[in-house]
Amino acid sequence: MPTTISLGELTGVYVIDTAHTRIGFIARHTMSTRVRGEFTEYEGSAYLCGDQPSKSSARLSIRAASLQTHRRQRDDQLRSTFLDTDSHPALTFESTEVEPVDETTYKVTGDLTIRGVTQPITMNVELTAAEMDSRGDFRVGFLGSVTVNRQDWGVNWNAATSVLVSPKVTLEFDVIAVRKARA
Repeated sequence: MPTTISLGELTGVYVIDTAHTRIGFIARHTMSTRVRGEFTEYEGSAYLCGDQPSKSSARLSIRAASLQTHRRQRDDQLRSTFLDTDSHPALTFESTEVEPVDETTYKVTGDLTIRGVTQPITMNVELTAAEMDSRGDFRVGFLGSVTVNRQDWGVNWNAATSVLVSPKVTLEFDVIAVRKARA
């Protein structure tokens, strides 16, 4: 993050820039194969309070059917049997607490809902950028990740997938957000 921007200058209401954001996941299939995928349709917003990060908040809604691993058969199976996108079209996250670790690192706790099941998670988030772009829009960048047990949300197909696919899934967030209003 450029040193010319103070944390107080970050304060405001932001929306996710979907053209410059990636929301993905990594799951281990069998002993040695990692399956990487991403969601291509989502929306989200945040309120950042630069001087008091604990007053910040964020929300995210992901269209479950936008899941892609670039293998059609696997994508269809993940959408239908694992995520049940017909009955549960969205995955959502709503923050409940933001705890600063240092000047650019935070622990963000919130409620993650998948398949209609809501569980609390805490993810590590790093502020990676804060700058004015060429059009005069103020942008911030964040990297975050959290490893979850998919079975806590009922994301499973059958007994065989419990053995063949690791229950641990890493969710990855590489987010660019644009400030829409100063607060």
